[in-house]
Amino acid sequence: AQVVESGGGLVQSGGSLKLSCTGFGVTLDDYDIGWFRQAPGKEREGVSCISAAEGNTFYEDSVKGRFNIARDYTKGTVYLQMNNLRPEDAAVYYCAVSKTVGGRYCAIVESEYDTWGQGTQVTVSS
Repeated sequence: AQVVESGGGLVQSGGSLKLSCTGFGVTLDDYDIGWFRQAPGKEREGVSCISAAEGNTFYEDSVKGRFNIARDYTKGTVYLQMNNLRPEDAAVYYCAVSKTVGGRYCAIVESEYDTWGQGTQVTVSS
């Protein structure tokens, strides 16, 4: 099983990007999906997640109101819509699949996830 991220790129401050997470050999609908990011010289941090059951979502404080995570059940894909991007949002963004079949609520805790993509670069110019 693997996941692949796409949709990263260069955007001006205030702009938008939509990241996609696609599963291969794994049905993303059955698992909690998390988005994480890592900026140069910093530790990887959780950004958002969506639970398998009920689609409950969670956001890290700095992205609340700007980012939106959603599933496309017809495509088995998870998206991260990022609006009003700031230079501090620049990082490599990773999607990850929970270790176990998902529940009602998710958490952006790395130890809860065991299948990770290679990441997609997001660059925000000021």
